[in-house]
Amino acid sequence: MGHVVTLTSRPGPILHRLPASSISYGRRANPRPRDLGLANVPSPEVPPVALSLGERFAAAGFDLALVGGSVRDLILGRPVNDLDFTTDATPEQSERVLSSWADATWDVGRAFGTIGGRHGDEVVEVTTYRAEAYLADSRKPDVAYGTSLDEDLVRRDFTVNAMALALPSGEFVDLYGGLQDLAQGVLRTPGTPESSFTDDPLRMMRAARFAAQLGFDVAPPVREAMTAMASRLSIVSAERVRDELTKLLLAPSPRVGLRLLVDTGLADVFLPELPALKLEIDEHHRHKDVYEHSLTVLDQAIALEDDVVPGPDLVLRLAALLHDIGKPATRRFEEGGGVSFHHHEVVGAKLTGRRLKALRFDKDTVKAVSRLVELHLRFHGYGGGEWTDSAVRRYVTDAGPLLERLHRLTRSDSTTRNVRRAAALSRTYDDLEVRIARLAEQEELASIRPDLDGEQIMAILGIPPGPVVGRAYKHLLSVRMDEGPLSPELAREALLAWWAEQPESQA
Repeated sequence: MGHVVTLTSRPGPILHRLPASSISYGRRANPRPRDLGLANVPSPEVPPVALSLGERFAAAGFDLALVGGSVRDLILGRPVNDLDFTTDATPEQSERVLSSWADATWDVGRAFGTIGGRHGDEVVEVTTYRAEAYLADSRKPDVAYGTSLDEDLVRRDFTVNAMALALPSGEFVDLYGGLQDLAQGVLRTPGTPESSFTDDPLRMMRAARFAAQLGFDVAPPVREAMTAMASRLSIVSAERVRDELTKLLLAPSPRVGLRLLVDTGLADVFLPELPALKLEIDEHHRHKDVYEHSLTVLDQAIALEDDVVPGPDLVLRLAALLHDIGKPATRRFEEGGGVSFHHHEVVGAKLTGRRLKALRFDKDTVKAVSRLVELHLRFHGYGGGEWTDSAVRRYVTDAGPLLERLHRLTRSDSTTRNVRRAAALSRTYDDLEVRIARLAEQEELASIRPDLDGEQIMAILGIPPGPVVGRAYKHLLSVRMDEGPLSPELAREALLAWWAEQPESQA
């Protein structure tokens, strides 16, 4: 039961009374905004939990409205996991109303006027009308409470996020043409882009993220302001930048957003290694465009990630994007016209770790991504399959739990347009995976250990715990890699032969 929406010309306000129930919640399967003809834009169904909460606030004498991305996604038929509300109630008043309704409440966002709550399986956040802005050199926004819904909506990032559903009436409020922009698939700001980005510079990154998530185009004035004000992003905390970058990378089409970040100069502020991949192509075209190659590798990795981990794989996507960031620092023009990037994987791993730490990524993510960058070239020594079983074992054990991701990263790293070469590389990697599987069946490759443990080493050599035991263990692990499983007798012989060459054995 659609509701025909008649739009006035921007920027005039439109107010529509929409029924509280009209279409099936989440009926559409993530439609592109341009597919929403204005003549048949459906009325968003207000989730029952929102109506219930609206009635509670109304009974307590307060206004409440569903706002932001919640309204946008309801109109688009996209899943809405968290419901965001705004109100004229203070945080303390909101907490009292929520406490009588929710199964649990929390106030971690109280400093910004936000109180959270959970009712059954539904999670909600209620924020007092507000206006926030960064001072010229501040990393934290100043928060001031507003007095009206209109005042709250004008401070929102983009018009498509500045629509509201007043509750419990279901009145649709669109003061800045958000529905029109949603139907056209374009990102504009409620006020001037300069004012919006001055208030919160992170909104420039959000524009890139929405472009990647929803397929929105960025209006020319917004793009121009992003370019002119890119340096202002430097006042935003690394944690907020990291979170926004993560959301962008986990979007269906990160390439679109990443291009926007690079083209506007925003990437120069927080990820300069990415635009640095735009190496100048020499007149003889002796190397590929590393920037374009990296974006293509990211696309190809995404296409292969379905069964790596549930949902989008941040570690794989970061590794695909950053795998060649060591190339600018290692590029050398060789005699005879060649170009080399010797050890760019080692340099790249260090640069990756440094950058991800600066962005405050957690230690496990930094370690995993850096390791994948370091290992991404290892396969190219495999050639026509001439690796020994020892080399295959080392490949597997060096990758450890990252092996499946390394498989996908390595396959994604082939962007050649030469069909025969691409097919040959694929067949070669197929062969490697077959050998890994065969050895894994025979030797439990995922948990390779020396044939003697520390206790056995100390007993055979008659030595106490200490660094010598560690050295002996490492030697036996190397023997295990080279020769495969050994019998206890052969392992003992290998240990004693090593021991005879150690200075400690002569003491």
